[in-house]
Amino acid sequence: MNAARSLYARVGVLILAAIALGVGFVLFLTSDRDRGTNSFYETYLRESVQGLDVGAAVRYRGVQIGRVTEVGLVAVAYPPPDDTTVPSEFQGVYVRFGIDKRRVGDMPDNIQRVVQQGLRVRLSSQGITGVSYLEMDFSDPRRYPMPNTPWEPRYPVIPSMPSTVAQVQDAAENILRRIEQVPLEELLADIAGLVKDLRHQISPEGDAGRTLGAAALTMNSLREQMEQADIPGLMAELRGTAADARALIDSREMKAMLANGSASMARLPAAIQSLEQAVRAARTTTTDLNADLTPILRDLRATAASLRDVAETMRRSPSQTIFGAPPPAPAQR
Repeated sequence: MNAARSLYARVGVLILAAIALGVGFVLFLTSDRDRGTNSFYETYLRESVQGLDVGAAVRYRGVQIGRVTEVGLVAVAYPPPDDTTVPSEFQGVYVRFGIDKRRVGDMPDNIQRVVQQGLRVRLSSQGITGVSYLEMDFSDPRRYPMPNTPWEPRYPVIPSMPSTVAQVQDAAENILRRIEQVPLEELLADIAGLVKDLRHQISPEGDAGRTLGAAALTMNSLREQMEQADIPGLMAELRGTAADARALIDSREMKAMLANGSASMARLPAAIQSLEQAVRAARTTTTDLNADLTPILRDLRATAASLRDVAETMRRSPSQTIFGAPPPAPAQR
């Protein structure tokens, strides 16, 4: 009996302790709000918020600046119009959170300017525990613009951007969508036709088959010619020729010939120099000879001209040339 009462007492104490902890946790979450040190905002997500609960941290590049205060469906917080279909704007999830003013300075007073500069919210996961939190960071405002909501938000809105997991899932879905759009049946039909054409080409009736057959015949013919060419004997002759050439190069006569050739090559510069001197002397002699022959040639031209005149005179008047000119007539008185 006493054991049962002791057990009941322990269970009662545990229940009371749990209730006290719960009340303390709620008071902890609402204490900043009561003191007016929090600024509240909301954002809208189009992905699963699994693991994101009330009280989850709000971080800016890893630094905790606030906590999540409310998570729910947009269609519940902002009822859509009474239509048969729910617009896409009402199909997401809203998350409301408070930011401690003491941790962010004057950002709440300039929230619109900061949002225009690219401040965005995304869902992040903490390790492998599955606990999610909100991560705030700057991004391209043109890539993630301000949402155009058909309702009046209760708190200032900070736009959201997809989480890393959501981006990976979207990329995988896009790849799968593209794969689904590939005409696999036509592709398989083309591959089957290609295999069929290749099989026909390789067959004896195809061009490739005939080419392979001709190549095989050529190889057989080449093999026969190589067998008939007595390759071993030819190689033996080449070895003998190489040995004879080596012996000739190593012989005493070849060495003497090479030595004489080297000596001749050594004397070649002196011979070339002597030849240049002889050519120079011949050029000088020719210049002097031209200088001596010039007056002689001039006299020969003059003598030839005189002989030409004498011959012309003899042809016209031979007697005068032989006997001379008649004496002059006596002068009359």
